[in-house]
Amino acid sequence: MDQAVKNQLFLRALRSYPDESHDQLRKALADTPRAVDALRMLLEAPIHAGTLRGCLMANSTCELGSADPEVLAHARRTYETSTALIADCVARTQSEGDLPAETDPIALARALLAAQQGIVFMGRTGLDTATLTATARSLAAQLLPDHIGD
Repeated sequence: MDQAVKNQLFLRALRSYPDESHDQLRKALADTPRAVDALRMLLEAPIHAGTLRGCLMANSTCELGSADPEVLAHARRTYETSTALIADCVARTQSEGDLPAETDPIALARALLAAQQGIVFMGRTGLDTATLTATARSLAAQLLPDHIGD
């Protein structure tokens, strides 16, 4: 198969990948009764879902992002959509009184997404589930305090 055809097939697969992933994220964040618990779950989800190999988007970005501007642009759009979904949950957390009103939802969403991807990366190094879970919980404690004003 011609390299250009392979590249087009890959890009088609890459473009369709985030739809299901974002639907799952949207559902997981919305279905959790308390928004702050949904955000905490976000950090531990890769550990328990068996996705520590990383996702197609993250792996493709690492492998091809610097060489293929189309992959990089698609990755950026995908991560911005993920950030927006998480930011919506941050705003819900604020309205439920579990985060201060002055918290920047986009900034916190990006920090949570970066933390989650860091957990995935650490998992790829072979760290055990208990260590990864403890790390995710430590990150959650730093990013999502148990009580406002503590």
